Amino acid sequence: MARPSKSAEKIETSSGNVFADLGLPDAAELDTKVRLAVAINRQITSRRLTQAAAAQVLSINQPKISALKHYLLDGFSVERLMTFLTALGSDIEIRIRPHAGRGSGRILVQAA
Repeated sequence: MARPSKSAEKIETSSGNVFADLGLPDAAELDTKVRLAVAINRQITSRRLTQAAAAQVLSINQPKISALKHYLLDGFSVERLMTFLTALGSDIEIRIRPHAGRGSGRILVQAA
């Protein structure tokens, strides 16, 4: 049986964006890209597309599909990732509304 630690560990609540929690620059964009890539990968998996077939649907080469699959997203813009989703048959809706709190607004991506 494990003994309790003598030093108390500090636990912080996440902001909901792991990139912001890590203090990375462009955290909102990184979070958006990952959420879009998750949706793309789910579409590719649910349609049982090979990387070659997915590349053909998205009009890119197979190594770029591999990069998407492994979340290596430096070479992809948010706009391009959204274009991939529409090519896979998804609708994308963008809503702009006043921010409810103080300070800067936020970008939120939710996949249905």
